[in-house]
Amino acid sequence: MSAKILPGLKMAPSPVLKCCKRALNWVPVLFINLVVGWSYYAYVVELCVYTIPNNAERISYLVIFHIFLIMFIWSYWKTIWSRPASPSKAFVLPRIEKEMFEREERAEIQQEILKKVARNLPVYTRTAGGAIRYCDPCQIIKPDRCHHCSTCETCVLKMDHHCPWVNNCVGFSNYKYFVLFLAYAALYCAVICATVTQYFIKFWTKQLPDTHAKFHILFLFFVAALFFISVLSLLSYHLWLVGKNRTTIEAFRAPVFTNGPDKNGFSLGFSRNVSEVFGDQAKYFFFPVFSSLGDGHSFVTRLVHIDPEQANSVLQQNGKSPADGETSPCVLGNSIQHTEDNNKEITDRGHVVSVTMESEP
Repeated sequence: MSAKILPGLKMAPSPVLKCCKRALNWVPVLFINLVVGWSYYAYVVELCVYTIPNNAERISYLVIFHIFLIMFIWSYWKTIWSRPASPSKAFVLPRIEKEMFEREERAEIQQEILKKVARNLPVYTRTAGGAIRYCDPCQIIKPDRCHHCSTCETCVLKMDHHCPWVNNCVGFSNYKYFVLFLAYAALYCAVICATVTQYFIKFWTKQLPDTHAKFHILFLFFVAALFFISVLSLLSYHLWLVGKNRTTIEAFRAPVFTNGPDKNGFSLGFSRNVSEVFGDQAKYFFFPVFSSLGDGHSFVTRLVHIDPEQANSVLQQNGKSPADGETSPCVLGNSIQHTEDNNKEITDRGHVVSVTMESEP
């Protein structure tokens, strides 16, 4: 009888451990908020109220400081509280196919079932072995650029990475907010460093008397400079990713298409890559409001490796001559056309193919 009780006792702490883990996940977020809270006190009270003697300088510093602080906090909390976008029910196996898939033990037959379902979905990427990407925990066919997050315990559309500093997955629903959070965090630190420097020097060279503000101002400068360097390097990397239309995952492991891996498979040219994240309306670029293009389930791809001259001749044969510098994103589809309206398509053995009019290094 005791042997039957022991297994139950082992499983009992599981919900408690999960709660503890979830609570610990908020520690980095709490740390960031405490640092920002202290920096606010040090800057507003110790620097502007107690140290700066000139009212005009004090007011101008406070106005600039609060503008960047508001944008920083706004972007940060939008990144935290934006729920990761998950695949729609269209990517769930239909009931009959699901029953067949679960009963089948042979992997090759399971793949045939998945391929049959995937024919009606805009799915163009594969596993490294060329198989349909299927998530066992979520029991769905993964859309392109979608990955399962073990921390969030769900599949995330266009997943970039799971960030402990926001305790959230960064993906399709909040990647723009994340990039803006990094940008405004760097600007927030830069403003602090630029405005504190002269008083930092005065305290360091003892041109100002030792007061309770000295420690806060000296420490504020060092902390802001340290965070500025680290955040700027991370921001630079993600801006590079935006320009290449890659996620962090794709930067380390190129997406695999039916014709093999292609690190530039989703790249449409710099301006269009930026538009995918920030949208096509410039008035929304610098605000943490959702303006990214698409639905996160399907993406225009460039799957045909062809040089621009050859692409020109192909398009001309089909009645279209692209203008100089024009890019025509390409896709490869089975039964769904996965192209933009202005693309010219080429039929090849029952597949729909469009050609990208650009070359990437």
